[in-house]
Amino acid sequence: MAGNEGVYEFAKNLAHEHAQVIPVSVFVAVLCLCFVVGHLLEENRWVNESITAICIGCIAGTIILLVSKGKSSHILRFNEELFFIYLLPPIIFNAGFQVKKKQFFRNFLTILMFGVIGVFISTSIIAVGSWLLFPKLGFVGLNARDYLAVGTIFSSTDTVCTLQVLHQDETPLLYSLVFGEGVVNDATSVVLFNAIQKIDVTRLSGANGLRVVGDFLYLFFTSTALGIAFGLLAAYALKTLCFGRHSSIREISLMVLLAYLSYMVAELLDLSGILTVFFCGILMSHYAWHNVSESSRITTRHVFAMMSFIAETFIFLYVGMDALDIEKWKITTLSLGDSLGIYSTILVLILLGRAAFVFPLSAISNYLNRRATGSSSLSFKHQVIIWWAGLIRGAVSIALAFKQFTYSGVTWDPVNATMITNTIIVVLFSTLVFGFLTKPLINYLLPHAATSTLNRKESKDISEDMNLPLLSFDESAETNISRAKDNLSMLMERPVYTIHSYWRRFDDAYMRPIFGGPLANQSAA
Repeated sequence: MAGNEGVYEFAKNLAHEHAQVIPVSVFVAVLCLCFVVGHLLEENRWVNESITAICIGCIAGTIILLVSKGKSSHILRFNEELFFIYLLPPIIFNAGFQVKKKQFFRNFLTILMFGVIGVFISTSIIAVGSWLLFPKLGFVGLNARDYLAVGTIFSSTDTVCTLQVLHQDETPLLYSLVFGEGVVNDATSVVLFNAIQKIDVTRLSGANGLRVVGDFLYLFFTSTALGIAFGLLAAYALKTLCFGRHSSIREISLMVLLAYLSYMVAELLDLSGILTVFFCGILMSHYAWHNVSESSRITTRHVFAMMSFIAETFIFLYVGMDALDIEKWKITTLSLGDSLGIYSTILVLILLGRAAFVFPLSAISNYLNRRATGSSSLSFKHQVIIWWAGLIRGAVSIALAFKQFTYSGVTWDPVNATMITNTIIVVLFSTLVFGFLTKPLINYLLPHAATSTLNRKESKDISEDMNLPLLSFDESAETNISRAKDNLSMLMERPVYTIHSYWRRFDDAYMRPIFGGPLANQSAA
């Protein structure tokens, strides 16, 4: 009898393993199909990897729906915790690791305005607009925290489509702004989303609003400092211990594990793992990457990019499948007309929320970045492209929506199910429609690569200023005072340019000798 029970238990475990292996195998096979189709459509700049994955996901979801006789359209259940723990870190780390640091930090103030202040403005407009318009369209049941969460969910951008059309060498300023804002925007949206979860919605007041801002600033700067610390730790360890003398595998392993550890430590401390791993990636690229062997440099670039690519494709493939999730569509109680009204309202609010900060902040950026020649100012055409680039919604919006309105991807509440389907439809529409129109819009606004000369004069000026010390003990006090006055005058007239110049000089004099990397006049970073 005991023997029969053992055989039965073994058979049961084997069947359970098969039940887990088969869905994963099918999903991996579909992922491979996405890569093959994406390769075949590589020359077609109208269709990017995101659109390809979503379309294949919809087709696969339809087939699964037919095979399961209408029971389900996907083979894996979305878990937002797994997304934040396993899928998001490689995407954000690779963004920080691959970023062109010279352009990123030269335009850092503008990127910070778009990616931080812009999120606050967009969140406010979308949250207030939803609160005013949703009940008039027959959609009720959301509380104050839900409306604030809706604001952050639909303020998170996905600029992948635009970046695939823009050329970094032809439009360095525009590419840097779109890329930088996309990454900072995602991090800010998640940090703000987490800060909103802590407020007392029963006592909304100015004090609570200030508390949200205070929590956000604390999370932002503390998480950034933690990422910088881990990046410097990795750089110092690789430089002093010289792992490459024995094995490049150890170098690569240490970089990967320290990057992931920075994310997990931030999450354990209730900080923003996204910000931490992003700045860890920047610091590793700036210092640690120069301390490893040549083979490790090549390998790390490709390994990090590969991990990010697979994670992004996985997410968009699942979005395509989940769009046909029959369970959520059955739970929703809105009519087709009301649902279309909700989708349209969200899209209009996204358009307005983005326009409300892109054009005013661009004017402020032009003032702060003014030069004698005015060559690096953002023209109206550039502003339109930046506005358009942030209209597409993607993986982070999906993850935040699932985190707010489901439990491990499951919900039986009609209101929550409606918000999930709303988010999926908005992501699908914005990715497909806005994504398809991106190339013709950019070709119309920027028919020639005339912007490739932007910032060349500034680069020359910085190279010349690098040779001038802040203060010199070999010169007279009068000369030092005169130079200090000139530096202060330059700081008042051209703050961003001056700060960037000071940082490069400080980096060459103190940081690189300790943590590694070539001098600024030898680096093309």
